[in-house]
Amino acid sequence: MLMVIAVFNSYSQNYQLDFKGTGAGTTVDSVKVENLSQCTGLTLAGSDTLILSSSVGINEELYPNDRHLNIYPNPSSGNCSVELETTSAGIAYIVLYDISGKIILQKKEFMQEGHQRFVLHGIQAGVYYLDIEATKYLYTAKLISTASNPDQPPVINSEPSGGTKKGHYPKGPTPLNDSGKTKSLTYMQFNAGDTLKLTGKSGNYRTVCILIPSQSQTVTFNFIQCTDADSNHYAVVQIGSQLWMQENLKTTKYRDGSDIPNVTDSATWGNLSTGAWCDYHNLPSEGAYYGHLYNFYAVADTRNISPPGWHVASNHEWNVMEKFLDPTVDTTALGGTGHLIGRILKEGCVTRWEYMDSTYGLNAVGFTALCTNYRTATGAWSLAPDNNHDGSFWTATSVNTSSAWFRSLRWCYSDIYSLYSFKRAGSSVRCIRDN
Repeated sequence: MLMVIAVFNSYSQNYQLDFKGTGAGTTVDSVKVENLSQCTGLTLAGSDTLILSSSVGINEELYPNDRHLNIYPNPSSGNCSVELETTSAGIAYIVLYDISGKIILQKKEFMQEGHQRFVLHGIQAGVYYLDIEATKYLYTAKLISTASNPDQPPVINSEPSGGTKKGHYPKGPTPLNDSGKTKSLTYMQFNAGDTLKLTGKSGNYRTVCILIPSQSQTVTFNFIQCTDADSNHYAVVQIGSQLWMQENLKTTKYRDGSDIPNVTDSATWGNLSTGAWCDYHNLPSEGAYYGHLYNFYAVADTRNISPPGWHVASNHEWNVMEKFLDPTVDTTALGGTGHLIGRILKEGCVTRWEYMDSTYGLNAVGFTALCTNYRTATGAWSLAPDNNHDGSFWTATSVNTSSAWFRSLRWCYSDIYSLYSFKRAGSSVRCIRDN
């Protein structure tokens, strides 16, 4: 016996996210979506629609068919018809899941109020669940196929639909993207209050947005060029009134194209008074993911280490961000300050920052500070079990001939550490956009 659930006005809310670009790129090629609350992620085309749903997967509570929806034949040999009565006109989402919750088919369709009909073809043998959901209704039906070798890939074909009585099917419009093609739907499990990190890509440009969705909306990515002398392209993120690089600097050249020396030997590093870079433990894999470490002489070099239109953030500009994140922070304090700023800035989920529940990263504004470790002024490496330790950033502000201001995030603390260090030390670099 076919079992169906029909629920009106009491199901969990779905949110629909669409995407557009502005600035240096007006077309969104792709969007990387990271649910920072659940540590899940996916990537979809920028022209597609993301459906955030707390009901993704199989609903085990099924009730007797009330004749609002009918599937026949069921079981089928891979092809079946679906009929339903809609309570109002609007966009509906048709999704077929297998027994594990994997999406097999999905389609976005405009349905008029009244009787609707569509057909499923090419369904491989197995047990499935069909969801049909709109603003004012949700149907979930169990579907069984016995076809071991369907004669075509699985598809959903709509038939003329939308009458107020059976047999009358005026066709409704199909949602299209800007290129005139039908938009694809991508579903993601979502709970109310979850934080999403969205990275939009347009050509070489990438922009990060942090969003806690509470309604359906269009997300606009403002694409900004941020490209260094090595042609590394950096993602950017808006934090308060400031636009920051969302990644650590990786350049091996100054802006004029001249090389920044890569110094691997510890004794040589400890005696430098000119610019240099290295990777943590001289491992290229560290530099590729975590960015390079630079001494302050490279930061201060007049040939300029930053991408055009950008500069290394000053001590004052770090203060501005800290005040935005925590208006009560004492920006004149030396040492640890801003009790939660460290957690706000640190990369979240499974990372090197993992230590205890009170210190791991939240990445609440998209800064995505990595646990990079550092090099001391003598050329030694920071001591850390399994490479878990701290991350430090140079500011552009010198204290005296031998020292300059830096910021550190520590794996066993939730604050931000503000102090000055010897200019020979090796730290990460973040740049901020010129005014």
